[in-house]
Amino acid sequence: EEDGERPDSVTLVSVLPACADAQALRACREVHGFAVRAGFDELVNVSTAILDVYCKCGAVEVARAVFDRMPGKNSVSWNAMIKGYAENGDATEALALFKRMVGEGVDVTDVSVLAALHACGELGYLDEGRRVHELLMRIGLESNVSVMNALITMYSKCKRTDLAAQVFDEVRYKTRISWNAMILGCTQNGRSEDAVRLFSRMQLKNVKPDSFTLVSVIPALADISDPLQARWIHGYSIRMHLDQDVYVLTALIDMYAKCGRVSIARSLFKSARERHVITWNAMIHGYGSHGFGKVAVELFEEMKSSGRVPNETTFLSVLSACSHAGLVDEGRKYFSSMNEDYGLEPGMEHYGTMVDLLGRAGKLDEAWSFIQKMPVDPGISVYGAMLGACKLHKNVELAEESAQRIFELGPDEGVYHVLLANIYANASMWKDVARVRTAMEKKGLQKTPGWSIVQLKNEIHTFYSGSTNHQQAKDIYARLAKLIEEIKAVGYVPDTDSIHDVEDDVKAQLLNTHSEKLAIAYGLIRTSPGTTIQIKKNLRVCNDCHNATKLISLVTGREIIMRDIQRFHHFKDGKCSCGDYW
Repeated sequence: EEDGERPDSVTLVSVLPACADAQALRACREVHGFAVRAGFDELVNVSTAILDVYCKCGAVEVARAVFDRMPGKNSVSWNAMIKGYAENGDATEALALFKRMVGEGVDVTDVSVLAALHACGELGYLDEGRRVHELLMRIGLESNVSVMNALITMYSKCKRTDLAAQVFDEVRYKTRISWNAMILGCTQNGRSEDAVRLFSRMQLKNVKPDSFTLVSVIPALADISDPLQARWIHGYSIRMHLDQDVYVLTALIDMYAKCGRVSIARSLFKSARERHVITWNAMIHGYGSHGFGKVAVELFEEMKSSGRVPNETTFLSVLSACSHAGLVDEGRKYFSSMNEDYGLEPGMEHYGTMVDLLGRAGKLDEAWSFIQKMPVDPGISVYGAMLGACKLHKNVELAEESAQRIFELGPDEGVYHVLLANIYANASMWKDVARVRTAMEKKGLQKTPGWSIVQLKNEIHTFYSGSTNHQQAKDIYARLAKLIEEIKAVGYVPDTDSIHDVEDDVKAQLLNTHSEKLAIAYGLIRTSPGTTIQIKKNLRVCNDCHNATKLISLVTGREIIMRDIQRFHHFKDGKCSCGDYW
């Protein structure tokens, strides 16, 4: 090489980013080798450029080795390394290095703060996140909108939408990203109404939404599951020319399914120009939750023959569809295929769904031995599925075994204690019922109050079991009493197994105050004949309400759609879509 033609450090620094853009790890190694031989690697800017490229090519360990060998590191080198860890999904290391950087008094910039906030969010470390928040205020980064947006996301991921909202309100010039972050935070933390309200505010402020906005707000509407709002957002997506974005389309399919409109979901699915795995997953899941197991299985087979490779979620959706429809052989086959054909490791949810599938179908011993053979320690969800199956098939021994394991794992909510108490009560084991109730009181666990929501035009009405505080309570109970008489005439017998340790006549009275019955009665009062009534509830529907609702659909000639915690029930002409298997 002639003098003057030899690449100098400036050439190197400018050629390196090109390697990164092309993800050319080999080229990067060659440039690195050259730099070391030429002695340029002593220069901070060269080493930093090299480690940056290694990070961008996914070789974080190599980058770290370069970083550790650097004699003098400047703020840029620290930033590049921390950002590298964050972008390659190593949140723990990114945060550890950030803390070291702060400890060593290196100048912190927005780059490392963004990476640190991202890491805190990924790890759900609220206290660390708050410390980064204090730090960035001290160094005056609160006027940086990207940093503020990252704060909103971090607090949302740590399940503190209240703190996220405080930050959001402080941002003077909110960008679309600020709105998106806040809407997504609400949606992911179950604050669906807030997400929808924010979306409306965003439009009043004339901030133009993008596909990310829609993908953040549509799941909130799916959760509220009001068909009118669903149609509105669908129309809005079309007007914005975003309805063919594959993520928006998938969200719409999922939303229609969750609003009980599975046929509309299917026609959207058919219209899709491109289908990702997630699109197939949403459709398979939609069919499964409505009890159309055979159709879900057919769709899964079609997906495989079209060359799409299923992922863990696909298998979860198809196993759950098999479970809701009692397709035991198919479920077993798919569970083994998951690992054998696709090399996917089943997660805890897959094991739980498998136990649910076998248990519902009455194969309790097989379910129990399946749990014993699990290669990982079974979690609460697995034993919970077993416990549910024991209640369905009245098996006290296995119920006790499962409950014992659940209580050892220390659940936060009282739902499993209640389940066990009900199983004992079904078997008239009153001493045991009392023992479980005492244990609940000792641990301070509450029974989740059952509620049902009925959606009328733009109002949401919530009913709690036995509640009398509705302004039209009198009319509701009167309508319900009349309904009970009408369905008794067509053969309704109250199923008092659903309630225990009270006198028989009181039992029948208590049953009539289950929240879904109140919601249905109110829906009948407030809507014109022929209108479909849609109910959503937070617990599994009980046998008695299920029987009663079938007969109510018969005597009133109404279609009633009920979404409980596990699936959909479509009641029509005295029958339910689940075929009484749920």
